[in-house]
Amino acid sequence: MKNINTLKVGDEIFLTGTIYTARDQAHKRLTEAIKNGRRLPFELKEAIIYYCGPTKTPQGKVIGSCGPTTSSRMDKFTPLLLAKGLRGTIGKGIRSQEVRKAIKKYKGAYFITYAGCGALLSKYVESAKIVAYPDLGPEAIYRLEVKDFPLIVAIDSSGNGIYNKQAPK
Repeated sequence: MKNINTLKVGDEIFLTGTIYTARDQAHKRLTEAIKNGRRLPFELKEAIIYYCGPTKTPQGKVIGSCGPTTSSRMDKFTPLLLAKGLRGTIGKGIRSQEVRKAIKKYKGAYFITYAGCGALLSKYVESAKIVAYPDLGPEAIYRLEVKDFPLIVAIDSSGNGIYNKQAPK
């Protein structure tokens, strides 16, 4: 996403491009790989991670239901990933002060999308392919090509947030 720094809290956007799914166990493996100097399964620079674990893909569909999961569960991993070039994250709910500071420092963004609407959100996914950790099942990392994926800016690159509170530690 090239113009992320022009986005402001509350802006509604429709993202077209590549995003990667990753949840708790995938984040743990990514950060362990970084800390141990191992190659990552995808390029973090300019990437966007969607906190999502898709359901089984129904016949004739690109992907199953793919709604957001609670973002605060990834807070302990997010600052390191932002430091390594991650551009943004997509999920639901509030983030910690540490994540907000890291977003500001590394000029990223945090987006939220519609919770409870995984079946609807799957309609914006044009292709889905597992790119890492297939042993994690639905928590494997998928590369999704999305078109007009609906997002709201919850924390902008200046560190401004849509929520008045932060996630508990």
